[in-house]
Amino acid sequence: MRSAQQQRLSGLAVFFSVFLPFALGHYLSSLLRTVNAVLAPNLVHSLSLTSGQLGLLTSAFFFSFALVQLPVGIALDRYGPRKVQLVLMLLAGSGALMFAHGNSFAELVVARAVIGFGLGGCFMSAVKSISGWIAPERLPSVHGYLIAVGGLGAASATLPVRLALQFTDWRGLFILLGALAACIGLLIWLVTPRAATGAPRAPAPTMQSILDVYRDPAFRKTISLMLVPHTVFFGLQGLWMGRWLSDVAHFSDAAVAYLLYLSMAAVIFGAIAVGMITEWAGRRGVKPLDVAAVGVGLFVLVQIGIVLNFKPGFQTLSVLFTLIGTITGIEYAIVARSMPPSLTGRAATCLNLLIFIGAFLVQAGFGQVLGLWQANVLHQYPASAYQAAFGILVLLQLPGLVLYVRRRGSVAASARAQGHGEGAAVA
Repeated sequence: MRSAQQQRLSGLAVFFSVFLPFALGHYLSSLLRTVNAVLAPNLVHSLSLTSGQLGLLTSAFFFSFALVQLPVGIALDRYGPRKVQLVLMLLAGSGALMFAHGNSFAELVVARAVIGFGLGGCFMSAVKSISGWIAPERLPSVHGYLIAVGGLGAASATLPVRLALQFTDWRGLFILLGALAACIGLLIWLVTPRAATGAPRAPAPTMQSILDVYRDPAFRKTISLMLVPHTVFFGLQGLWMGRWLSDVAHFSDAAVAYLLYLSMAAVIFGAIAVGMITEWAGRRGVKPLDVAAVGVGLFVLVQIGIVLNFKPGFQTLSVLFTLIGTITGIEYAIVARSMPPSLTGRAATCLNLLIFIGAFLVQAGFGQVLGLWQANVLHQYPASAYQAAFGILVLLQLPGLVLYVRRRGSVAASARAQGHGEGAAVA
């Protein structure tokens, strides 16, 4: 039951004191997750990084982000998002300052990891805080808006960052981002009502309760189709799509930044469209996982176009990759709807853990595959290197689609057999 203070707050007050402060944290998290896609040429030339080092550097964010999921989930339940986010955003700001002053590959990797640790609770803390103030029937649309804010952050990491580099270098940019992280943390602490985090402390989950999530048939059914595409989407759109446009399509840095801006902006529209399409299909009896399967199939087709090196469609493929790739975000909603209420909170945390570990492996592994080819004097890799790397990812996603189709066929066959049996009994 809502407290008296919650009842007194108007919708406008909830927007400014709850949604907006936490959404700004998610905005910054998305920005810093994808900013290396535009900064990659600057980082490569400043520190003479190889493709493998660039992949490891950028993916360190995902690795630390994944490691912090379970501890942050426990902390959010025990101490509330207001306190947790103040500490984490200050940590993220410190990591950004470390990155700005890093002079070696190792120093930048450590700094990038600290940034990941600090931003690891942004999305979950926003969801937890908003859920305490928004009516349950409005949560899906509000969560869609939250994801759209993240898309806006990713879009800000492209063309706006490119424009900012005309006035400062990448080090100055990270100093500004570090200050912004600290300000957001303080904003959350100052304006978020204490009652928003006033839920009773939850006991720490046991290892058995975590294993229950991974053993749940509904959870495993969902991730078998969507986990790998989700990690591919996260792992590539934050770095390698920009490098592919530069190395293979030979677009200028300014053109790459513009195309990445369009791609990240597509995430905003994609996130809203996915929710609308899923709701529309649900009214017609189509399950969310079936909608997701169609989206994953289209997502794989886009990647096949990249493998085939379809030159007339380079710009279109780069935008479609992120536009269609937003279908993977429905994974959270499917898991929440298909699992017992007692497991949904832990399921979100466990899903985040898998997604970001996978994104780390995809982003770092992609760079290692490119490193099997010789780069030119401009640190660019040939089209064949990218074709091989994308081809491997396509092959990794196909088993999930095949398993879904086979499972769908088995269900349909069982339904037909049951129908025939009932018909014979009537006869």
